[in-house]
Amino acid sequence: MSIDEQIKEYFAAQPEPKRSDMKELHRTILNVMPKCRLWFLDGKDDSGKTVSNPNVGYGTRTIKYTNGNAREFYQIGISANTTGISVYILGIEDRKHLAQAYGKELGKAKITGYCIKFKALSDIRIETLKAAIRYGIDQTTI
Repeated sequence: MSIDEQIKEYFAAQPEPKRSDMKELHRTILNVMPKCRLWFLDGKDDSGKTVSNPNVGYGTRTIKYTNGNAREFYQIGISANTTGISVYILGIEDRKHLAQAYGKELGKAKITGYCIKFKALSDIRIETLKAAIRYGIDQTTI
C-alpha cells in the first residue's frame, strides 16, 4: 500500500469531526510544504509492538544521535490522540519557543517543547499554527 493510501486509510478510520479536521490539517500542511516528502508511521516498532499513535509526517530532516548514528525523519507530524489532534514540530532547539512565541495567539491548545495538542481545528487559529510550522521548517533547514 502506498503512503498516500495509508494516510487516507488512517484518516478514514478516525471518527468525525476528527476525520475532517485531520484531512483539513493535511491539506493545510501540504499548502505550506507543497513538495515535501510524506511519511506514514503505524506506531509499531520492528517487533510489531505498538509504541506510539500512528502519525503522518511531512518533510525530511536528519536526526543525529549522541552515539554518532544519524537517520532521516520528518520535520512536521500529525497524529490523532484520545482527546484530539497533536501536531509535532521537530528540530526546534529552544523547548520554550513554541509556547512563548505562539501560545497566546494560538487559541485553546496545550503546547510542549515540540508538540501542539488541541481538541478540534475550530479551537485554534490556523494562521498561527501555520506560522509555528513555518518556524519549525526554517529551524531544520539551517
